[in-house]
Amino acid sequence: MNKVLKLGIPKGSLEKATIELFEKSGWRIKLSSRNYFPEVDDDELSCSICRAQEMSRYVESGVLDAGITGKDWILENDSDVVVVADLVYSKVSKRPTRWVLAVPGDSEIRSLDDLQGRKIATELVNFTRRYFAERNIDVSVEFSWGATEGKVVSGLADAIVEVTETETTIRAHGLRIIHELMTSNTQLIANRLSWEDPWKREKIENMALLLQGALRADRIVGLKMNVPEERLQAVIDILPSLNAPTIASLYQTDWFSVETVISAHQVRDLIPQLIRAGAQGIIEYSLNKVI
Repeated sequence: MNKVLKLGIPKGSLEKATIELFEKSGWRIKLSSRNYFPEVDDDELSCSICRAQEMSRYVESGVLDAGITGKDWILENDSDVVVVADLVYSKVSKRPTRWVLAVPGDSEIRSLDDLQGRKIATELVNFTRRYFAERNIDVSVEFSWGATEGKVVSGLADAIVEVTETETTIRAHGLRIIHELMTSNTQLIANRLSWEDPWKREKIENMALLLQGALRADRIVGLKMNVPEERLQAVIDILPSLNAPTIASLYQTDWFSVETVISAHQVRDLIPQLIRAGAQGIIEYSLNKVI
């Protein structure tokens, strides 16, 4: 009987981005709207869909061998799991998210100490309670089921602790951020007993390697071009690369094929410079992984 690794895929805002990342890494996960156990083209892998907020509990208990969730929910649940890899991606900005303390724009609250005896609404209840207790600030922390910004706008709370990527929603409600509690990113985590199993550990480590490789390739592209011998040095002098460009002579000519890998944001300025330096036939192509 083949061994199988039980993997948790986060349901909700990260679901689509996670499945796209796995596809780029080499695994095709096929979802069904009525099924929490999607198909995957790997006989050694079994996938389950569950909320990111609960993932670390299922991994800690051994219901799942590994899972994808946020650092914030691991801390919220105080889960004892192995953090295998940081996977910095999100549904919007592809950068770490921030948990911030926000108050109405006209609030007299300016610092953490000003919250003494006040009420805070948040989905991150346990972490927030610990955060203020460690600073000897007595606050009342209430769970918010959603629309957290509205709690403070309507006067149901004095402040909120909320996650943000761009601060757009917070500003749209007329709120003011006065403190950042933590930054969070997506992580691949493993059950401690599963991590001690050599086969499962290798499977998880291989998965982490490919996922991180796909993320590195996300904003990197390949450039390939032809350059005459007399212009080669001029092109090389302006050509960035991860290590060094690849140069090969073209068959029975005094031309060279030059290839490099660079950050995508450099391309728009670089291509005109390369043309002026003598490069021709420039090709830009996307990458799946950079290992």
